[in-house]
Amino acid sequence: MNTQHKLDKVRPPRVHITYDLELGGAVEKKELPMIIGVVGEFSEEETLLKERSFTHINKDNFNAVMSGMHPSLNFQVESQLPELEGMLDVTLNFSELDDFSPDRLVHQIPVLEKLLRIREKLSDVKGRALGNDRLREHLDELLRGDAVSTVSGDDI
Repeated sequence: MNTQHKLDKVRPPRVHITYDLELGGAVEKKELPMIIGVVGEFSEEETLLKERSFTHINKDNFNAVMSGMHPSLNFQVESQLPELEGMLDVTLNFSELDDFSPDRLVHQIPVLEKLLRIREKLSDVKGRALGNDRLREHLDELLRGDAVSTVSGDDI
């Protein structure tokens, strides 16, 4: 059984390429499978192009292929945080598609992860204050005073 018929049983292809073939006056419709090959320098290996082989990737093995390739990205970005001036070194590692989501990216950058933890704690306090009048009054009192200016990230 050829690849195209295997795909018909597993899941139908999204792209159908067909052409009409004339054989002895009769027109026959032929279908070609959609296959895409990507060639590029994605690693530091110096293997000759003719010695390279294709890696078959589909939605079922995407994370396994990515994990095996160990893709990473190292760069510097100008800090937008008031307490950190200059350039910020960033190293991102990816082992599955979900590693590209903002939540996962934040956990790979320590400064941003710390800010996210502070934000989560503030959100938790806000949620508790909504149903607790006494706590809300106490927080309002603290916010009116000098307590806020003396709190640092280490205190939270």
